Amino acid sequence: MTPLPGRPVRGSATGRPIMALLDLLGRRWALRILWELRDGAKPTFRELQQRCDGVSSSVLSTRLRELGEADLVDHTAGYALTDQGRSLFETLVRLDAWAAGWRPRDQSSS
Repeated sequence: MTPLPGRPVRGSATGRPIMALLDLLGRRWALRILWELRDGAKPTFRELQQRCDGVSSSVLSTRLRELGEADLVDHTAGYALTDQGRSLFETLVRLDAWAAGWRPRDQSSS
């Protein structure tokens, strides 16, 4: 079942929106698919599969269905991010910038 706000998901029996999003994005290949759709080129299924280093067709199909049900990816004349998908991607870019500077405290000096 696709993790969506209001549905029970890993870590939240009530389906808190952030927990549903993290459950969805934590699934294999979900983030990679979003990344590969960032340029708006609308690849076909096979082209997207090649961009994702040959992910199996069954996994790609499942992830695309889930991302579509979550209104993050659309399939019309190829695959593309929806408005919500583009908004999420912009947020993920900022999170990536934060992560690039992330320096956990040195545990050996504790």
